[in-house]
Amino acid sequence: MTGREVLTPFPGLGTAAAPAQSGAHLKQCDLLKLSRRQKQLCRREPGLAETLQDAAHLSLLECQFQFRHERWNCSLEGRTGLLKRGFKETAFLYAVSAAALTHTLARACSAGRMERCTCDDSPGLESRQAWQWGVCGDNLKYSTKFLSNFLGPKRGSKDLRARADAHNTHVGIKAVKSGLRTTCKCHGVSGSCTVRTCWKQLSPFRETGQALKLRYDSAVKVSSATNEALGRLELWAPPRPGSPSKGPAPRPGDLVYMEDSPSFCRPSKYSPGTAGRVCSREASCSGLCCGRGYDTQSRLVAFSCHCQVQWCCYVECQQCVREELVYTCKH
Repeated sequence: MTGREVLTPFPGLGTAAAPAQSGAHLKQCDLLKLSRRQKQLCRREPGLAETLQDAAHLSLLECQFQFRHERWNCSLEGRTGLLKRGFKETAFLYAVSAAALTHTLARACSAGRMERCTCDDSPGLESRQAWQWGVCGDNLKYSTKFLSNFLGPKRGSKDLRARADAHNTHVGIKAVKSGLRTTCKCHGVSGSCTVRTCWKQLSPFRETGQALKLRYDSAVKVSSATNEALGRLELWAPPRPGSPSKGPAPRPGDLVYMEDSPSFCRPSKYSPGTAGRVCSREASCSGLCCGRGYDTQSRLVAFSCHCQVQWCCYVECQQCVREELVYTCKH
């Protein structure tokens, strides 16, 4: 990871995470695809290597879930070619990967899996009392601060692609921050609220993934222009046809891209195509199969049925079989 890559080792997830003890984390850090500086940071942070791997799995699974009905379904094939381009899909990968790392690191702190961080200590919250009650807030403050150092200073400010990647990374981090909530709980005899403890808690990552998918659907195509006053490159929407002036700047929460995406219908260096993909006849076959049509197959599926609670204390079920129709896109 150099700061310009997606924050997940998608190709090479096969390294199993081992407990960060007796120097085992040093070997884990060496196995990850990191820059030299990032490996040094990793080696100084017991628990970080496992957290990075967890973040990789989380971002991959969420990406696949959000795009399960799309022509591009976040398949691993062709990822290298995809990341070299400025597509909407590339923008989503940067955002969801940054979000997953931010989320996973904050949760790892509160779960006691990191040596250098612990529960959230936001001012105004009764964190100490919350900890005494077995409650530990997600440490988003540490997570975002560490991530900023881990990615390093923003480079390539005169390069449009670097600016766009940095912008989309920030969108992912911002999406996690938007899901931070203050949760409170009362303690006392017979339900009284003699002690009230509050702590910071992140929303489920599925909600973050849904928010980023909405931003993908409304992503803004950008070009670049130099801000003479600040002396740096800035992102702008392309000028409208017939208009000499540039369009508006993207908002901080917008995902940005520079190139129109390919159709993803046929195999290419960006995706394996949609042939053989399972689709819903009512909802997705027409778009997913790219006009090629779909095949229909019948299969028998076993499931539990006629379940009854028996005394004492188990449930007894019968096995039933039903016929299902499966629709797959033609080649």
